Amino acid sequence: MNVMEMRDAWGIDHIVPGSRPDPGPPGPREVLIRFEAASLNYRDLVMAEHGYGRMGSLPFIPLSDGAGRVVAVGPGVTRCALDDLVCPIFLQGWISGALRESYRGTTMGGDIDGTVRDLGLFPEAALVKAPKGWTALQAASLPCAAVTAWNAVMTNGTKPGDVVVTQGTGGVSLFALQFAKLAGATVIVTSSSDAKLDRATAMGADLGINYTAQPEWARMVRDRAGRGADLVIDVGGAATLDQAVRATRASGTVALIGVIGGGTAPLELGRVVTQAIRLVAATCGSREMFEDMVRAIDAHGIKPPIDDQVYAYAEVADALSALKRGAHFGKICLENRV
Repeated sequence: MNVMEMRDAWGIDHIVPGSRPDPGPPGPREVLIRFEAASLNYRDLVMAEHGYGRMGSLPFIPLSDGAGRVVAVGPGVTRCALDDLVCPIFLQGWISGALRESYRGTTMGGDIDGTVRDLGLFPEAALVKAPKGWTALQAASLPCAAVTAWNAVMTNGTKPGDVVVTQGTGGVSLFALQFAKLAGATVIVTSSSDAKLDRATAMGADLGINYTAQPEWARMVRDRAGRGADLVIDVGGAATLDQAVRATRASGTVALIGVIGGGTAPLELGRVVTQAIRLVAATCGSREMFEDMVRAIDAHGIKPPIDDQVYAYAEVADALSALKRGAHFGKICLENRV
């Protein structure tokens, strides 16, 4: 099968075409899929630079998210059938319940080779059917960004009348915008681009704040919400956490999603303690969360926020470079055009 892989050294510049033996045939309760599409997450950029250290070894197939068609099933498979469009879950071992240490070593595009390849052999338990009527390109946007957003918004009890803040206009933030609106919340989006804020407003955001023009954007959130936000979804890490905490109401929640702005943040602990602010992390989610999310998507017609520029698998290095520049809106996706 054809693959795109990092060879010789880590880094975007070392991603080259390669060939590996076809996997399979599937054994008991195993499923062989042909990948048709993939999507990027910020972790893929970090992973390409070996930023997670102990994770992955060369040669390495990047990207954690993808979607493909079932081309063969092993004995006893009941969760999917031939030609179903499915997505491998990000943490292959996390089926339900809380995240556990034992699930380490099962991450796609990290511990396990990623999705820019023709074929993949998976346990049926580690696959989820795509929403009805979705293309592979759309479904490829789901495993990390959408499930993380679902986890952050829904497991933190978002309800009608709440105020939710999402940072930026990447995949997690725009999925969170849609899920929060589904829950009946008022949604505030921050971005450095007025044009992107306009697009977020067209998707349902109630207020857009340009954090370049308003670096103390927490004040605007509190002014709009009256008491502060019930939930702030923080993707910036060190660069944004202080404002996220300041924007949060007493007994509100900051959901820590990413570390785009740095992984070590000074924090005014007095405010956190005296206001009883909850700091929680949403580290993707379980297969059970994924399936709950798909049912909600099917019921309410939610559509994925996909960037206008779609790349071929062979252009994965260009796609990662585009992700690094940050000019995209929503998910950067790739098609397997071979």
